[in-house]
Amino acid sequence: DVQLVESGGGSVQAGGSLRLSCAASGYTYSTYCMGWFRQAPGKEREGVVFINTRGGTTVYPDSVKGRFTISQDNAKNTVYLQMNSLKPEDTGMYYCAARRDGCYSLRMADFAYWGQGTQVTVS
Repeated sequence: DVQLVESGGGSVQAGGSLRLSCAASGYTYSTYCMGWFRQAPGKEREGVVFINTRGGTTVYPDSVKGRFTISQDNAKNTVYLQMNSLKPEDTGMYYCAARRDGCYSLRMADFAYWGQGTQVTVS
């Protein structure tokens, strides 16, 4: 099975930056969709940004385009999320997640593998 471990969360003021890391292990297939969901208190979990680990294709919602950048280092089996110009509405628990066969469906139920979460607080 795939195991995911997130790190890099913290507290910053609005306009600041953070970089999240998601280290993966246990892969048995060549193509996965990996990225982050986030959940704020009292709100539903939502997708943030995703990457196809084979081809590098990325998926961003309009709310984070121009501010967030996802990348990967295959040698380290790690996906990174660089978050700039952070806003208070970016606050939440960020969960790394992965699914088989690319980023063609981004429903939460389609992701079989999850990390433990890392807290991001923007004030």
